[in-house]
Amino acid sequence: MKHLVLQILRMGYAQTAVLRTLFALLLLTSVAVSVRAQVKREMRGAWIQCVNGQFLGMGTQKMQQTLSYQLDELQKDGVNVIIFQVRPECDALYESSIEPWSRFLTGQQGRAPQPYWDPLQWMINQCHARGMELHAWINPYRARTKNTKELASNHIMVRKPQNCFEYDELTILNPGIPENRDYICQVARDIVSRYDIDGIHMDDYFYPYPAAGQQIPDDRQYQLYNNGIGDRGDWRRYNVNRFIEEFYKAVHETKPWVKVGISPFGIYRNKRSSSIGSNTNGLQNYDDLYADVLMWVNNGWLDYCVPQLYWEIGHKAADYDTLIRWWNQYAGARPLVIGEDVERTVKNADPQNPSQHQQAAKQRLHRQMSNVKGTVLWYAKAAVDNVGNYGMNLRNNYWRTPALQPDMSFIDKKTTKKVRGLKPIWMSDGYILCWRAPKGKNWQNTAVKYVVYCFAKGEKVNLDDASKIVAVTTDTFYKLPYNDGRQKFTYVVTALNRLQNESKARKKSVKL
Repeated sequence: MKHLVLQILRMGYAQTAVLRTLFALLLLTSVAVSVRAQVKREMRGAWIQCVNGQFLGMGTQKMQQTLSYQLDELQKDGVNVIIFQVRPECDALYESSIEPWSRFLTGQQGRAPQPYWDPLQWMINQCHARGMELHAWINPYRARTKNTKELASNHIMVRKPQNCFEYDELTILNPGIPENRDYICQVARDIVSRYDIDGIHMDDYFYPYPAAGQQIPDDRQYQLYNNGIGDRGDWRRYNVNRFIEEFYKAVHETKPWVKVGISPFGIYRNKRSSSIGSNTNGLQNYDDLYADVLMWVNNGWLDYCVPQLYWEIGHKAADYDTLIRWWNQYAGARPLVIGEDVERTVKNADPQNPSQHQQAAKQRLHRQMSNVKGTVLWYAKAAVDNVGNYGMNLRNNYWRTPALQPDMSFIDKKTTKKVRGLKPIWMSDGYILCWRAPKGKNWQNTAVKYVVYCFAKGEKVNLDDASKIVAVTTDTFYKLPYNDGRQKFTYVVTALNRLQNESKARKKSVKL
């Protein structure tokens, strides 16, 4: 576009409507000045939510078509993790004997989809076929949203209304009742044990967001279960902390490789509330939601943390630049992944370069932060719709080559042996690089994916160079781009286990 503008200037049309339109496009669209270096390990996620009602009334076929299209586009954008909402209000977008089918799927809570399907199982299959991970997203405490009027007979609010409280037109599972912790962990064990998910994910709703003039009705629970804790706020934090610890253990006792992710509100504490707080002025996890996120991170009660930094650079109360630096400084004990608002990012101009929106500036901040290990997009459809050219910038620049998941060797360090029998074979559909899976007896040394690298003649084989990754695949073959057989390349294949710990390399020289 820059060259086109220069051409028009040379032609003497600097004041034309055409040129004014081009300048407007430059203002609205982030134009990458240079192609950035690729990162080998990076969570590149996207949230697909149902609680907004986007799937209501679609029916099975239409919803599958919609999701297939979104997954195809997100795959092109470089996304490698889908976080799919399956439990918005103590219900299920999957087959469950514990909780009822969600109204956000069928329009009526408790009614099974027709024609019948299991959205969670379907999404697992679809994501894995595209080389993506699937993380099942649950809301832990919310039992009923504002617009849900009818509840199924097996819903927790109907079965045990004494375990819930009403607040701001919502129904909440009372975090002060120990039985509720056990119940949510039971739901998590059920999902993890029956489905081949890669992660389980909680969002930012713990104690409810404060509503003016309303008090949380937990006097009785405080009297019964205070454990000698004299401060009500400390007691509420204790309740949530106990739940997070028990939830983490429940998931890993069921399947050690399933990652636990939590996406808290973007401000931990403000400077006025704590000496380690951020220089911000907004709602606080610790004080208002009773969510002591730093305790969870530092105690290892989660495997990745995704603070929702939905604001723009330069926001007066919650500046993005300030907050990403704060989280990078204080929350590095577990992989830190930034929750990114796509629409707000492209709506606001970069303060340092007003001709561009903020995607490039935010990406630069990501690269500067040593503890930031990726991004999750809020929300998937905004990237799919390519708002502000955001999706195209991902696929052509920031996420143009495949990436592995962040290192989580704190869960387990073991990996697989090398792949076997690596060799190129001519087949009916072309020249194919083939290999066999390494032998493995348990989840730590069983290969589930493979990384394929390509190096030109004279290039040093360097597996840290992410730009040389041509595929991350579940297949045991890769179609080679054969031309005339005159150029020599070295292909390298490694194996990944469930945690994407990488094996040693097997390499093969081929002429293409």
